[in-house]
Amino acid sequence: MNAPRIRLFLTALLLVGLVGCAARPAAGAGFSVLIFSKTRLYRHASITNGIAAIRKLGAKNYFRVDATEDAHWFTPKKLARYQAVIFLSTSGDILDDQQQSAFREFLERGGGLVGVHAAVAGDLATEGGWPWYGEALCAQFSNHSAIVEAAIAVEDARNPSTLGLPKRWVRTDEWYNFIASPRGRVHVLASLDEMTYRGGTMGRDHPVAWCQLIGRGRVWYTALGHTEASFTEPLFLQHLLGGIQVAAGTQPADFKPSPKQR
Repeated sequence: MNAPRIRLFLTALLLVGLVGCAARPAAGAGFSVLIFSKTRLYRHASITNGIAAIRKLGAKNYFRVDATEDAHWFTPKKLARYQAVIFLSTSGDILDDQQQSAFREFLERGGGLVGVHAAVAGDLATEGGWPWYGEALCAQFSNHSAIVEAAIAVEDARNPSTLGLPKRWVRTDEWYNFIASPRGRVHVLASLDEMTYRGGTMGRDHPVAWCQLIGRGRVWYTALGHTEASFTEPLFLQHLLGGIQVAAGTQPADFKPSPKQR
C-alpha cells in the first residue's frame, strides 16, 4: 500500500473512532421513565414546563421519556417498560384500587418513584387516602409559604441529585411544610433553613429532598419545583436529573435513614 493510500486508510479509521465516541451513551443511560401528571385538585402551571424539561434531560442523557395523565397505564404489563415513574406535581386521588396495586407491585419489585413537589402524600396533595403511598413518601403535606427566596442546606453532597450543588443553595420557590419530618425513616439529602424566609412551620428539622428504599424499589422526592422558572434553572435540573437516575437505579446512592435530630 503506497503512502497516500495509507494516509487515507488512517484518516478513515480516525473518523470511525470519532463517530463511535460521539454516539456512545453516557454512564447509566439506556433506561425508560414515565411521567405521570394527573391532577384532581390544584393543578400547577409548571407541569407543562416540567414535562418539556424532562424530555430534554432524557434526550441529552440518553434515556427515554413517555408522559401521560391516563391512569390506565398503571398495569403490570405497561409499567414493566419503565425503570422509574415520575409523579410530576400530581394531586388528589389519581389511581383506583387496581392501579394502586399495580404501582405498588412495580415499586416493591424493583421499580423507582420520583416525586416532584405536589406528589408528596396528603389530603391536599396526592393520594391522601392511600396509607401505603404515605409510607412510600414518608411525609404528609400540611401547608406552604408564599413564593419567596430561601436557603437550602445540602446534607448529602455525594448523592447524584445533590452532587455539585452549593452547600448553601439559595433559590426562590414555594416551600412546603409537612405534618412531621420524615427524618429517621428516610435518607435526607437537603433541608430548609427556616431562618432565611417567612412561612416555615417545622423549625430546625425541615427536609425538602430525600430518598428511601421500598422493598427492592427506590423512592426519591423533592419538594422543589412549584414555579415554572424552576424547570429552566440549571441547578434544579441537575438536582432533578440525579433524582431520576437514583430512582431508576442507574446511579448508586446511600439510602440509609438519617438519624433523628436531638
